[in-house]
Amino acid sequence: MKKTLFLKQTPSTNELIWTMNRESPLEEGFVVFTDFQTSGKGQSGNTWESARGKNLLFSMVLHPVQIPMDKLFLISELVSIAIKRALEVYTSGITIKWPNDIYRNDQKVAGILIENSLQGNKIKTVVIGIGLNVNQKTFESDAPNPVSLLQIIGKSMNRKHLLNSVCRNIMELYEEFDIERIQTEYSKSLYRKEGFHTFQAESKLFRAKIINVHPDGKLELETEDGERSGYYFKEVQFII
Repeated sequence: MKKTLFLKQTPSTNELIWTMNRESPLEEGFVVFTDFQTSGKGQSGNTWESARGKNLLFSMVLHPVQIPMDKLFLISELVSIAIKRALEVYTSGITIKWPNDIYRNDQKVAGILIENSLQGNKIKTVVIGIGLNVNQKTFESDAPNPVSLLQIIGKSMNRKHLLNSVCRNIMELYEEFDIERIQTEYSKSLYRKEGFHTFQAESKLFRAKIINVHPDGKLELETEDGERSGYYFKEVQFII
């Protein structure tokens, strides 16, 4: 794995990487990881519960200037695949809940927060924040369905080994950057990929099946009546 920085505690690994990168551009694959975040956050500003020293909390920087703006979702896809591959060494039932939560059956084992900066019409820098539940025994927050690897497999894991595995998978997929392979594997790995399930859009509940995820991240669903609609992040949610 490329150069890493470990801190016992920091407000946010994403924020720290942005600060460091502004001062001097970081090499691709640079990682900051910590035992505890005092201001850790998830998607849309949600907090991320993590007991001190028990889980993986880290961020990685990339400079994907070769990726056009309309294909930025590929980063989310390849990172999700990388985590899934790393976890499948230890357990089965790992899926990707659109757009990029990592599930084991119906419980969330990891979350991803991706932030980017632009230069003109190109992507200049991407910071990938990952929270992965590893050795936490219990969860105290009101998050609906968290689970840790310890709870799944019944034994503690070496967090550094798992960190190396996830980062290695990310960089391999990123350097290879086979767009068709990434999109195909992501699609096959989707949570509730088969059959009809309950969703909610605004205040309406409906049953639908996943048809496709478009290159820009739009989720295409088809209802039991055959009506198709597309949704971006936060426009629709799974009812679990």
